[in-house]
Amino acid sequence: MFDYPRPCAGMVVLKRESVLMLRRAHLPRRGWLDFPGGFLEAGEDPEQAARRELREETGLEVGRARWLGLYWDRYFLRGFGYFPTMSFYYVARWRRGEPEAADDAAAAAWIARAELRRHASRFAWRHMATVVRDVLRLPARIER
Repeated sequence: MFDYPRPCAGMVVLKRESVLMLRRAHLPRRGWLDFPGGFLEAGEDPEQAARRELREETGLEVGRARWLGLYWDRYFLRGFGYFPTMSFYYVARWRRGEPEAADDAAAAAWIARAELRRHASRFAWRHMATVVRDVLRLPARIER
């Protein structure tokens, strides 16, 4: 069997000096921290997938999104095992509204950028530490 990667997309949402994080509602990694995101649907553009996942999981919509990076990881499915994932991440500024956890999210909260690394032991996926590193390297004010 071939070990083809599954494409995923995520959206990092910044609000002043905070970042939106979710607590996962389902397995795998139920209860762990995650960014809004998920698997791409067939033929879906990665940025549109990141926007769709953000809307489904929080009800939020963002304006202009900026490319953050591509991150590799792996995902576990019971009865199947592990398979590789390639996650396309974007970053955008919050505009309005409060996130309401839905779909795959049990809870949503704003976490101060300065506090992100303290939560690393609760990140759902290994690649999230690298995403956080890249977010912390961004200028305090990115384009809107």
